[in-house]
Amino acid sequence: MKVVFWLLDVNYEVKEGTPEMWLWGIDNSGRRVLIIDRNFIDYFYTFVEESFDPGKVVEEIGKGHYSSIVNLEVVERKFFGKSVKTVKVYCRDPQVISKYAKAFRKLEGVKDCLEDDIRYSMRYLIDNNVVPCGWHEIEVAEETTTVGVQVDKVYLAKSLPKVLEKTEVPQLKILGFSIICYSREGSPKPDRNPVIIISVAANSSEEKQFLADETKDDKQLLEAFMKYVRNFDPDIIVGYGVNGQDWPYLSERCKRLGLRLTVDRAETEPHTSVYGHVSLTGRANIDLSDFVDEFPDVKIKTLENLADYLGVMKIENRKIIEDVEFADYWDNKEKREILKRFSMDNTHCIMGTAEAVLDFAMQLSNLVGLPVDHVVTAAVGFRVEWFLIKHAQKIGELVPKRIEQPYRPYMGAIVLKPESGLHENIAVLDFKAMYPNLMITYNLSPDTYVPQKEPLPSSGVYEAPEVKHRFRKEPAGFYKEVLSYLIGARDEIRQKMKILDPKGVEYRVLDARQKAVKVITNASYGYAGWIGARWYIKPVAEAATAWGRYTIPVSYTHLTLPTNREV
Repeated sequence: MKVVFWLLDVNYEVKEGTPEMWLWGIDNSGRRVLIIDRNFIDYFYTFVEESFDPGKVVEEIGKGHYSSIVNLEVVERKFFGKSVKTVKVYCRDPQVISKYAKAFRKLEGVKDCLEDDIRYSMRYLIDNNVVPCGWHEIEVAEETTTVGVQVDKVYLAKSLPKVLEKTEVPQLKILGFSIICYSREGSPKPDRNPVIIISVAANSSEEKQFLADETKDDKQLLEAFMKYVRNFDPDIIVGYGVNGQDWPYLSERCKRLGLRLTVDRAETEPHTSVYGHVSLTGRANIDLSDFVDEFPDVKIKTLENLADYLGVMKIENRKIIEDVEFADYWDNKEKREILKRFSMDNTHCIMGTAEAVLDFAMQLSNLVGLPVDHVVTAAVGFRVEWFLIKHAQKIGELVPKRIEQPYRPYMGAIVLKPESGLHENIAVLDFKAMYPNLMITYNLSPDTYVPQKEPLPSSGVYEAPEVKHRFRKEPAGFYKEVLSYLIGARDEIRQKMKILDPKGVEYRVLDARQKAVKVITNASYGYAGWIGARWYIKPVAEAATAWGRYTIPVSYTHLTLPTNREV
């Protein structure tokens, strides 16, 4: 039978050396489902020296005791645009890949091993074009064996998921929460300081507070909170500062009291995942403090300031209570009600902020390919990089290793010297996506760069002003293809929006998507100069700014102003 589902979360389990991909989602009937796929085999590449026979590498690997290898395949790939010979190594157990790659690097004829550092879950998503926060269709069989998960249905995959062109988002269950801890000795510590208030609010308009008793015993509070979360069964849990503060505190506090903090869909405890975010298996944990940098006008990164900036709740309408005052307010029964109101206002701010940013976060997740809880926490460079990795897989381009690079500064943009005085007939020239367009125009890309020691290609080169870096004119580079796609995709989305009702759901989703596309497009130039980038080649970024410095004055001096009227 076929199931249509919207993908919320992913994880994988390895059982008896065999991986299982777990796809958590919501089907088109609104049921929460788990689809288990045991069919995907992980792999990495052994990069062979140019003059060496890859068949000999296969023979050498065959002589070793590598029980998890299920297949070795000699394939041609591209590396920084150049054809290379590789041995594609398929492994049943993804957990042994790094160990195998380390061993293979010592074999004769092996230059390096690549893509051994890509996680199994991300490999599955990329290779199969499975996108978080997107709809898919899959052939399944119902799983009757109990696996101890909180969903309506469990299925076994009989085919790969096929992505569907559907824009709407299912009706999600969203829960916001905030906590207040009691301490008279400075910052609270979970080994000795109790949680006295947990305030929760749901997008169903339901809200509730859990309070410690008069002796400040918080065991029942924590048990009641966990029971509430399991009963409400949210798809997304949101908070502010929860990755670094609330979840670790609640986990440690539960251990201190002989409890297990189980608020996910797999009866496991919260655990720290990539990018430092806390993962709740089967749900999406969103820490809004990780998103505050998206709003540079918010200078002091507090929940109150973010909520005020977004118009959720104005600071002047709130009574702000500092952490050091919590104990005094709790111990005074008259003031306790003010503390309870403050805690619930925090949760209202969290829910209002979530409503303002979640559409964008989900569309960013869908575009980049990272699950929504990952993409919110990940730095901009990682968001761009995963988008590039998705494209690299489609064109057979190998993904470079991440290499620690020293910081090497280069000259940035131009700032024109202002002319003092009163001006009239002023024209504003906005160069749309200047750096991405310059990178497209001059084919700036790691795979098109021609070092000074190399001969000129037959296609000719673009030479950057001032810095003299050279880039092949043909064929189109990796960055050019990606940026052309992004700019075209945003234009297409905005054209669709013109015929939609601005108050409609589809318009809202598309607007969030075009903003996500814009963010990734404009961040691509920054990625080119980021020393943490896998595809880092300094001349790419340096040439982009050089052409920027050249282009701005040329545009300025050739601008013809209208006469006899103001612009």
